[in-house]
Amino acid sequence: MSNSGAAGRGMLLVLSAPSGTGKTTVAERLVGTCKGVERSRSYTSRPARAGERDGVDYTFVSRSVFEAMAHRGEFLEWADVFGNLYGTGRRDTEAQLSRGLDVLLVIDVQGARQIRASATQAVSVFVLPPSFEALEARLRGRSQDGAAAIDARLRTARGEIAAVDEYDYVIVNDDLARCVEDLGAIIRAERLRRLRRARTIDPIVETFRSSEP
Repeated sequence: MSNSGAAGRGMLLVLSAPSGTGKTTVAERLVGTCKGVERSRSYTSRPARAGERDGVDYTFVSRSVFEAMAHRGEFLEWADVFGNLYGTGRRDTEAQLSRGLDVLLVIDVQGARQIRASATQAVSVFVLPPSFEALEARLRGRSQDGAAAIDARLRTARGEIAAVDEYDYVIVNDDLARCVEDLGAIIRAERLRRLRRARTIDPIVETFRSSEP
């Protein structure tokens, strides 16, 4: 199925969720199964974690370089997340969209609000965990953070959940395969909007208009 709009431009997709909900895994599975979708690679000021590769998982830069880029307006959105800076490169994203690719931004509530405030057209999806208890168990079970950091993430999650009504769609990650399928269904439906299919639809409609006696 084509993902091109009237001018062959791709669609911007925003995916948000509380830390620990599994949004990164959902995004990776979606990109692997849905043709024409690419993830936007974020810039970050934090150090690379084990197994992460610069230019693949993130573009890693120093905090001073990140702050200079933000000052020059080089980010479509950026946020301070638990003391580390994350941002979406404006030029990189525009290049992907111009090639007709649908671009998936995995960003937090702060970043999603910046996208809306800039009047940038985007389809936004919020991923919910099955419950607060399930999220807490996941965060404590994965052993990436200490108790204080986990408590901070849970406090932040409560605030992020309050923003769920700001999103176009809401899905629940209680089953990974079904969650990815639901996200794919949203993308397929959005690709079928009339304005996004104008290049296909308009010539067909014109054949009927030109056939009028």
